[in-house]
Amino acid sequence: MITERPPRARARREAFARSDALDRIDLPADDRLRRPARKIERALAAEDRAAVEEACREFLRAAAAFYGVPAPAVRVLAARPRRVYRDGGATELFGDYDLETGLIRVWMRTAVRKRVTSFGTFLSTLCHEFCHHLDRHGLGFPETPHTRGFYARTARLYHHARGTPYRELHWIALPGGAFRVDWARLRGRGRFDGREGGP
Repeated sequence: MITERPPRARARREAFARSDALDRIDLPADDRLRRPARKIERALAAEDRAAVEEACREFLRAAAAFYGVPAPAVRVLAARPRRVYRDGGATELFGDYDLETGLIRVWMRTAVRKRVTSFGTFLSTLCHEFCHHLDRHGLGFPETPHTRGFYARTARLYHHARGTPYRELHWIALPGGAFRVDWARLRGRGRFDGREGGP
């Protein structure tokens, strides 16, 4: 995970700094997000796209109600789009959020082998896209930048919904004011078990 660089325009830079500093969000005291998250896990295991989409809809309605924002629409699609570059590199799109329509799209299969993605990766993507929606409709960040705070908020929501302990994200500064996650430090704390998963 890499953050965006701070924008040059003063008004945008101030909003960016507020997002960067906000690394916590309220989380439900009950299991209203864990229940639909478990439904997502079961639907993924059954490889049932329609059931995954309905469970995502339920998850997003519950999250939106808790945060007092309108529920975003969601579409669950098959294999991730993949872009291959001339230098041999490639990227895959796990999910996206349309700033104009509020539509969240998430892909449930890997780009090359077309296998169902892991539950951790899928739920992490859904939480990430919902946090863009929350930024715009609940937190006052209309441009919803990828800041350290944004990634921390996403990770907190993900771990709460999954029922796993949250671990602080650690960052390494990059030129130009961006940061990247220090994966080695996180792995050193026993956070990862080698499987595909969330933040």
